Amino acid sequence: MTAYMLSFIIMIVTIDTNVILAALLRKKGASHQILRLIIEEKLKMAVTTAILLEYDSVFKRKKLLEKLELTANDIEDILDLLVLIADKYSIYFRMRPNLFDENDNLFIECAFTSNSRYLITSNIKDFKRAELISYPFKVVTPAEFYRLWRPHHE
Repeated sequence: MTAYMLSFIIMIVTIDTNVILAALLRKKGASHQILRLIIEEKLKMAVTTAILLEYDSVFKRKKLLEKLELTANDIEDILDLLVLIADKYSIYFRMRPNLFDENDNLFIECAFTSNSRYLITSNIKDFKRAELISYPFKVVTPAEFYRLWRPHHE
């Protein structure tokens, strides 16, 4: 592959629910910038059915809808957009690296299956396990990711 061809390869990342939520709550900050990069298709987001169901379940909580000042239909529109532009993956196996929160394993499975370079989460401590060292992706916060991404892509 030539350097010219490599310049058009878009990085794939897996995004934890808390990052999308932070992006929707605040119009500034790294989480919002990452969501902007995904919408502008400068960054590819990997999703699975389980992740989309997690997003849907969390974002449609009554207290969150009030805090976001959005309706359930608004959330549907946001999720529809993410589904439209994201790379979709099916999980055919379960990975259980002994994370503290069993629900976080769905992000590990997606990152592994999609060959994501990064799993982006605000709850980095939840993903700090020795078992993850051998995985082919790096777990980073939104701020860490944006600091890594920006000098090479903007």
